[in-house]
Amino acid sequence: MRAFVINDYAHPSKIPVSQSVPEPKARQGQVLVDVFSAGLNYFDILQSQGKYQVQPPRPFVLGNEFAGKISADSPIPDGCPFRPGDRVFGGGQGAYGEKVAVPWQNLVPLPDNMTYDQGAGLYITWPTSYEALVGRAELKAGEWVLVTASAGGVGIAAVQLAKALGAKVIAAAGSQEKLDISVRHGGADHGVNYTKEGWQKEVLKLTGDKGVDVIYDPVGLIRDSLKCIAWKGRAIVVGFAAGSIEKLPLNLVLLKNISIVGIHWGAYTKFEPSRVPVVWKELLDLFSSGRAKPIMYPETFPLERLADGLIAIERRKTWGKVIVHVREPETSSARAKL
Repeated sequence: MRAFVINDYAHPSKIPVSQSVPEPKARQGQVLVDVFSAGLNYFDILQSQGKYQVQPPRPFVLGNEFAGKISADSPIPDGCPFRPGDRVFGGGQGAYGEKVAVPWQNLVPLPDNMTYDQGAGLYITWPTSYEALVGRAELKAGEWVLVTASAGGVGIAAVQLAKALGAKVIAAAGSQEKLDISVRHGGADHGVNYTKEGWQKEVLKLTGDKGVDVIYDPVGLIRDSLKCIAWKGRAIVVGFAAGSIEKLPLNLVLLKNISIVGIHWGAYTKFEPSRVPVVWKELLDLFSSGRAKPIMYPETFPLERLADGLIAIERRKTWGKVIVHVREPETSSARAKL
């Protein structure tokens, strides 16, 4: 099969797609999935270079988010609700290959009104944003939320979710184009450009000098954002896309009576597995009601141009979720339902 294999650590731009990779074998409790679409993530760039906190033994197939269907030759473990041909989305190492073996618990039925492209970017992005806002920050209707990198994959999901939960949302991004996307596609109430000096004053003005109740930050801008956080505000550490891990002035944490909380959604299956189906039920209800929907970057990439998509993310040229087509899209029944 075709796959993006990491034999030696290198930047994705230095790694070609392998054309004759052995298909994975399902271990106990696993199923095989024919991958049609996969979601690109910033951490893929780190993992391909050996710089991510989760590093499988080499060689390994890159990628963690996908959508496809249960393979015709897949084993069906005891208790597994899926059958060959079922459309699913999920997560597991190896998404940038034509077939992936994953525990069946890592899969969710793909709603009939969603395409593989829409489903490919759900598994990490959306529950991360939902649990960050609901489970960690305990967001309440009417509160102010600041979302940095608001046009990115997790950012635009957070904007939509915060609005669906009744919050007032200030989108923060590095260009007017991305702010416009955050308002037009995400539904943000306001936008501020965080490349402009003193942008925090604009946030304070928008909130009547109160500041924001919740900061959602996947970039590494917590320190700067604390200048416009409200009394008893909550700052959520989502990631460090800017490349460096911040050092925070803890005196501000004390003086403003605020909380700094983290979100590591991938660890919930180990430490709080009972929370996972609850989050997915609430998310799927939001999707079915139309109160939230996946936002995808207009350009999709074939597997052979996977590196181009990751480079575009690295250079902050994209918005929404970037998708790679691992297989050619199906042409009949799945789309006929939409």
